[in-house]
Amino acid sequence: MASTLKYVRVPPNSANMEEARKRVFEFFKTACRSIPTIMDIYILDDVAKPSQLRSTVASEIRKNAHVTDPKVIDMLLIKATEELSNIVEHAKQRHHIIGQYVVGRQGLTQDLGIKDQGNSNFLNSFYSGNYF
Repeated sequence: MASTLKYVRVPPNSANMEEARKRVFEFFKTACRSIPTIMDIYILDDVAKPSQLRSTVASEIRKNAHVTDPKVIDMLLIKATEELSNIVEHAKQRHHIIGQYVVGRQGLTQDLGIKDQGNSNFLNSFYSGNYF
């Protein structure tokens, strides 16, 4: 399974912005082609759909849309290729993939309102003590 990305390499330098842009699109295609393999390796069918992972990859790429230096884009592509190869080679565990790419940075639960502030007599007396 890991042989799909064995020969994917990012050349060290892009000559101009157009070449760097072309390499970003090629990386996106490679990442999207590896999604079914990733879904099989990490058994993600019950928590995500391939389209959800595809949109996550696209949003991760769009986060760096403001970068205009081809050398910086090449560096980001090298890091992204390394991350993708680590995922395909099963160097991460399932909960890492779910936490980073399925759930995302907002977490599993969202804050739906005011939580219990702990205004019990015990806590009030504890806070008023000299423990801080």
